[in-house]
Amino acid sequence: MAKTKKKALGRGLSALLNDPDNEINSAEDKNADKVVGNIVELELSSIEVNPFQPRTSFNESALDDLATSIKELGVIQPITVRKVNRNQYQLVSGERRYRASKIVGLETIPAYIRIANDQESLEMALVENIQRQDLDPIEIALSYQRLIDEIDLTQEQLSERIGKNRSTIANYLRLLKLDPIVQTGMRDGFLSMGHGRALINIQDVEKQIDIYEQILKNKLSVRETEKLVKSLNEGPKPKSRQPKIDEQKQKVVKSISEHFGAKVEVKLSKKGNGKIILPFSSEEDFNRISKLLQDSKDA
Repeated sequence: MAKTKKKALGRGLSALLNDPDNEINSAEDKNADKVVGNIVELELSSIEVNPFQPRTSFNESALDDLATSIKELGVIQPITVRKVNRNQYQLVSGERRYRASKIVGLETIPAYIRIANDQESLEMALVENIQRQDLDPIEIALSYQRLIDEIDLTQEQLSERIGKNRSTIANYLRLLKLDPIVQTGMRDGFLSMGHGRALINIQDVEKQIDIYEQILKNKLSVRETEKLVKSLNEGPKPKSRQPKIDEQKQKVVKSISEHFGAKVEVKLSKKGNGKIILPFSSEEDFNRISKLLQDSKDA
């Protein structure tokens, strides 16, 4: 069954954007209201990748799946771009759809037009992208950090801007203190955010990497990792110091040891009570000691 070709969107709007006599560079320019916020069919060749894109890695298999979907159904959700110059645009969001469309060989793509300066574009790209569900924890953390550094926001302001609790933002930002090897493991999906939050509590980099390797090797859960980190930070429990045996008791212990031909152990408590341990090494040794005890009793 032949597929019905989808009608191109916003052809008239495209003409407005390419009119050299009425250049649209700001929201106040003539016809800007007809273009900004509307869906326009743009040539892929006129769109450049956004340098502010927080996503730095793309799953090739997932990208191929998206390309297949676009080939069958077209681009269902338009991308968002900002106008840079006449017939020149920059991606704000939708790079996966943009890349997949190029794989399929499309010449145009539906897009929302926005007009923004570099700082506004950065903020739009970061805020729109961190709302997505498919960013890994490190990408989200890096996006938060860039908004704080480059837009000059406090964590409180960022919390209000993106609708996230300040504690949530702080937890993501702490992930950036992890060793780069551990961060890469999180980006590759080997570790969850819970694993990362547990590893943050290890200050020694070598120990952090060591536990990271144990997580991978033994497939440790987050709870198991937390227990391992806790035991590492607490260290071995100090052995309780035994009260010293006075000289008189030492003589008695020595006499018993010589009599039974075995190294007698004495354990004392702080209260003064305790126990004498008379070890044996075999059934034959046990019988020997029993005979000596019986002889002592009969004597």
